[in-house]
Amino acid sequence: MEKIFAIGDIHGCFDKLCELMAKININRDNDTLLFLGDYIDRGPSSFDVVEYLIDLKKHFQKIVFLKGNHEEMLEKYLSGKDSLTYLINGGQLTLESYMKRSRSNSSPLIPQEHLDFFESLSLYYESDNYIFVHAGLRENIPLEMQNPADFLWIREDFVNSDFDFGKRVVFGHTPYVEPLVEPNKIGIDTGAVYGNKLTCVELPALLFYSV
Repeated sequence: MEKIFAIGDIHGCFDKLCELMAKININRDNDTLLFLGDYIDRGPSSFDVVEYLIDLKKHFQKIVFLKGNHEEMLEKYLSGKDSLTYLINGGQLTLESYMKRSRSNSSPLIPQEHLDFFESLSLYYESDNYIFVHAGLRENIPLEMQNPADFLWIREDFVNSDFDFGKRVVFGHTPYVEPLVEPNKIGIDTGAVYGNKLTCVELPALLFYSV
């Protein structure tokens, strides 16, 4: 049976990411490795996290990267649409991590390979039994008709819902001290950047790994 390993919000916590990857027993040819977004901001090592994730793509047959609201905020910052929101939500630490790795003053702050990675991120992923999304879903709306903003930003209306979405929803975005396990959803953002743990869930076994 195919296994899916889903990892919650990393937020620049590179050391925890490396430690967590060393703990999970994943078959690189058959199992799916999935990340729920928010790779950057608030933590100290966003450049290293993104570089590591890009390299992972070369070693896994089945790997999925979802988009988080922090990746959206970075996009708006880089396009000049909204600088303030990004900076007040931990973006300054990301920019500093890229400045440290910039090869020269004439080089782009963010390498093209990293920009390509951000542009390639998906809003959701659906398997036979699960829906994976960064933040959550809105009730009574088919998956393909959901507002993209809800995939990235929804919080209380989703986390307080007992609605049957047709498949169990695995999400990040809203931090918990321990993983949230309910009949309709599984929340695996356990606040790594706030001094708590980075968590992975193995499905369908519902096994949790954390560091």
